[in-house]
Amino acid sequence: MKIAVCIKQVVTREWPLRVNETGTWIRDNDASFELNEPDAYALEEALRLKEKHGGEVVVCCAGPARASQVIREALARGADRAIHVELEGDPGAFDASAIATLLAGAIRDESFELVLTGLQSDDLGFGQVGVLLAAALGMPHATIIMEVQAGDGGLRVKRELEGGWFQWIALPLPALLTIQSGINQLRYATLKGIMAAKKKEIRKVAGAAASGATRQRVLRVYLPDKAKKTQMIDGAGAAAAATLVARLRDDARVI
Repeated sequence: MKIAVCIKQVVTREWPLRVNETGTWIRDNDASFELNEPDAYALEEALRLKEKHGGEVVVCCAGPARASQVIREALARGADRAIHVELEGDPGAFDASAIATLLAGAIRDESFELVLTGLQSDDLGFGQVGVLLAAALGMPHATIIMEVQAGDGGLRVKRELEGGWFQWIALPLPALLTIQSGINQLRYATLKGIMAAKKKEIRKVAGAAASGATRQRVLRVYLPDKAKKTQMIDGAGAAAAATLVARLRDDARVI
């Protein structure tokens, strides 16, 4: 089975976020980065499918030159090769539509049987790249996947729904799935894997020409305003309690 896994490099969760000089994105020139967590689960699922059914796992990443960090990490974990769509300029200028267009152009001719993405990114959390990529490639897709069973030229997948419910559906191949975090137990790169990753192929694709696919523009990025809105309730006993309940019900709408 030939599987593509789309991954993203994101700022680590511990890094103190600061807005850049133009106010349109964060200052990432001195930030530390890591592999997007949902994408790590997608990669792990691809590696497990390869171990069970054979084939090839190719990681695909649209990002600036520094994204080679997470590409090498994915190769060290067991991916066979990689495709790096190099972005120029501010990464925040590329919305989900642009990223999906770039990835589709880079992998369309590879004839993948299965494409996996994380459910969403840790930084923006739109959860749109996977479904837009499926539309661009003309593939059937399913989202929020918790289990994947492959066989007989198709897939049987378990989707997570609301309220603790799950749904099993069947899909033909080729198909695209967006993987939910926690679907499996992540593996980590071994010393042998790290050394082997240095010799694995990374095909680079120019991505600047497709930036016109962006359909949204970030006007302003800012930290939430901090303000104290403490309200003091006068009175005592039953009267104060009645006022508190009324405000919780009518103003805060928490009861």
